[in-house]
Amino acid sequence: MCPPAPAIVADGLTKRYGDAVAIADLDLTVDPGNVFGFLGPNGAGKTSTIRILTTLTEPTAGTARVAGHPVSDRASVVEHIGVLPETPALYDELTGREQLEYVAGLRGHDDWDRVESLLERFDLADDANRRVATYSKGMKQKLGLVQALLHEPSVLFLDEPTSGLDPRAARTVCDTISEVAAAETTVFLSTHILPVVEELADTVGVLYDGDLVAEGAPSELTDDVEAGSTLEDVFLDVTSEQATQR
Repeated sequence: MCPPAPAIVADGLTKRYGDAVAIADLDLTVDPGNVFGFLGPNGAGKTSTIRILTTLTEPTAGTARVAGHPVSDRASVVEHIGVLPETPALYDELTGREQLEYVAGLRGHDDWDRVESLLERFDLADDANRRVATYSKGMKQKLGLVQALLHEPSVLFLDEPTSGLDPRAARTVCDTISEVAAAETTVFLSTHILPVVEELADTVGVLYDGDLVAEGAPSELTDDVEAGSTLEDVFLDVTSEQATQR
């Protein structure tokens, strides 16, 4: 029996902005149903990578496939992914429920019971008829996550999903990530909250100046530093070493 095809694969992925190199010949594979923790300091190229994988920008060189489709085939990729960017794409003049109805309509989604269930789960049901303009940062973050989840994507891209959330809401997000991954959704998770990655990720990749400089299971990476190390120790060790070498 053949193993399932990777949910995400990048081959020689490169992105340049003029003379600046954001991503340098990136090779990456993420298996179906895995949570991939994508780490790196500010300016490492994480956002550029996510923008390419979600078809928002084109690579300068190299190729990538998501959910079995080349990123050049935008319509096919978008059908299978959910995306929560660091700043969710929301319309301030709509209510929360209208926002979800609008996005659901674009996707041909009509499972309103699921929409209401997600609103309840993220404690937004009582505020769903308020305009998005009146929402706090945390409420907008939760609405953006519901928007990314409502069509049950096979690949979910999350950029700082717990940003602006109180501890209870952040725990709901972490629990939701665990649940969708258990249901074979692949999660590409970019965050600076390293305990979240350590808890959830099957595999971690560390990007530095556009290069993937470390990759492996969290336990493997921490063991490579010393017994009792955390993912934060790994991150600091790897990035400090790279800064010294460059």
